[in-house]
Amino acid sequence: MTTLSAFNRFTEDLGEQDQLMPVLFMGHGSPMNGILDNEFSQKWAKVAKEIPTPKAVLVVSAHWLSKGTRITAMDFPKTIHDFGGFPQELFQVQYNAPGSPELAKETASIITSTQVEMDHDWGLDHGAWTVVRHMYPKANIPVLQLSIDYTKGPQYHYDLAKELMKLRKKGVLIMGSGNMVHNLRMVAWDKLNDDEYGYDWAIQINNKFKELIRSGEHDKLIKYEKLGREAMMAIPTPEHYWPLLYTLGLKGSKDDITFFNDKAVAGSLTMTSVLIG
Repeated sequence: MTTLSAFNRFTEDLGEQDQLMPVLFMGHGSPMNGILDNEFSQKWAKVAKEIPTPKAVLVVSAHWLSKGTRITAMDFPKTIHDFGGFPQELFQVQYNAPGSPELAKETASIITSTQVEMDHDWGLDHGAWTVVRHMYPKANIPVLQLSIDYTKGPQYHYDLAKELMKLRKKGVLIMGSGNMVHNLRMVAWDKLNDDEYGYDWAIQINNKFKELIRSGEHDKLIKYEKLGREAMMAIPTPEHYWPLLYTLGLKGSKDDITFFNDKAVAGSLTMTSVLIG
């Protein structure tokens, strides 16, 4: 296995690449996807094989909200089991990927709109490891998380993402992890195991989100509350939607858009994911 010191030196040797690293928004869904071999986890693994191997992965997860912006800066981030009521098998998972204190410092230095604090307490929450362990099962690529400042609005998060473009040029895979439609209060638990089941309003707004992503109308996605009742039902709280804005903020003028895992689950959730690049 590559040594930690080599991982931590990679930003020093790595020049900018001719081709931008792709950007991903992952609909992560249930924590159980972290251990299930299903269509969603299989597609995560397939996407990882289809894109260039990243020098590191930086995740913006719906499950790390903070006052101010923080970045994991430890040598080896712990695996956080931030959920309850699931099988013991899920709690036993340890995803032992290294971190990169050097990349954390570099990321903080390129963000000028706010001060980014080095964090040594968090780790990798289930918005990160349940997806990344399927993509890079050898755990040999550094993984970091950037927190979401819950005191700020959508425009702030979209603009902050733009400052991370330099990392795309250096081969870092930036991944937002959440869900476009995420209303747990309206979940149809009796339909949880159906292959695909979505309420009409959930399918309608999910299609609208995709239409606006395709057409590059990011302003309408930032001001999602103006999209009507369906949008407010899809986003009763914004934490699972904000990671999408980080992804969109990193879109370049020549990037293609590809949707995958485009399915509704249990009525009021969608797993729709986006590959940019």
